[in-house]
Amino acid sequence: MRNFKLILEDQSIFTGYGFGALKSISGEVVFNTGMVGYPETLTDPSYKGQVLVLTYPLIGNYGVPENESGSLLLKNFESERIQVSGLVVDNYSMDYNHWSSVKSLNQWLTENDIPGIYGIDTRALTKKLREEGVMLGKLIYDKDLDFYDPNKENLVDQVSTKKILSYGSGNIKVVLVDCGVKNNIIRCLVKRNISVIRVPWNYDFNKLDYDGLIISNGPGDPIMCDHTIDNVKKALTKEKPIFGICLGNQILSLAAGAKTYKMKYGHRSQNQPCIDLETNKCYITTQNHGYAVDSKTLGKEWKEWFINANDNTNEGLKHLKKPFWSVQFHPEANPGPKDCEFLFDEFLKLIKK
Repeated sequence: MRNFKLILEDQSIFTGYGFGALKSISGEVVFNTGMVGYPETLTDPSYKGQVLVLTYPLIGNYGVPENESGSLLLKNFESERIQVSGLVVDNYSMDYNHWSSVKSLNQWLTENDIPGIYGIDTRALTKKLREEGVMLGKLIYDKDLDFYDPNKENLVDQVSTKKILSYGSGNIKVVLVDCGVKNNIIRCLVKRNISVIRVPWNYDFNKLDYDGLIISNGPGDPIMCDHTIDNVKKALTKEKPIFGICLGNQILSLAAGAKTYKMKYGHRSQNQPCIDLETNKCYITTQNHGYAVDSKTLGKEWKEWFINANDNTNEGLKHLKKPFWSVQFHPEANPGPKDCEFLFDEFLKLIKK
């Protein structure tokens, strides 16, 4: 029985089968073209409020790994729980097999109270979203719902830590502004012997003693992060190195006086080509964002650092004189290529100068 429906705001209807939590939800429908990595993808806080369409046709075949805590963070996930509001796939694999798997994707979704739908034409759905842009949508099981636009809410406040947390014991101290940070950003810092002070998105970190500042990834419209923007403005009056990642790229640009805009369908995949304008090298990157920096609005003291090779949108910026820079992609990967993890080493060099 085809007991689940995906209804888009243009009234398109896709009928399929339910798995995970059997309930109705509403959110923004977006797509990700990655072939693997659904445990990391689904736990990325940048997906808060979104109904995620996975374009790869077979999902669930390698199950879900153990929810194993390491000495610092969960080893196999990017946050403490699934962050998407709902999941849309073509073919859900009832059987799974992998040496690290301990449960099925269906069981994991059910435990996190997240509904899923399978058995629909995700290719047709993705083509619609590419041509017409991301849309609001709802998964309907037992009752109808109104359409819900998550971008009208401060999603960062929902996913950010509520208290100051510390990781590592190195001599170099870095403040990490948690706007929805992925665990692997913290892992990448700690393994470089950096002490990380993780603070809430609206915390005034300028009163802390630190050597460098990182502004993390996160969900939603960057304009909502008013407290973070104001605090970064204060940091720009100093000389301490700043590194923005994904949403952090947008927040840094807004603090510097530039503007951002909502993209038609965003970049969500593990194969986005980005060109370093200083070296003309192209890197394959992991990305998850629906907003971008309008590089034409950057001030004279800033330059565009990276651009996307597919659509020429901004992928990073750099101050001409001070040690401030950011990237729109995810150098920490998880999932995806680690080609740009060297940027953490470059940030460390800035601090040591």
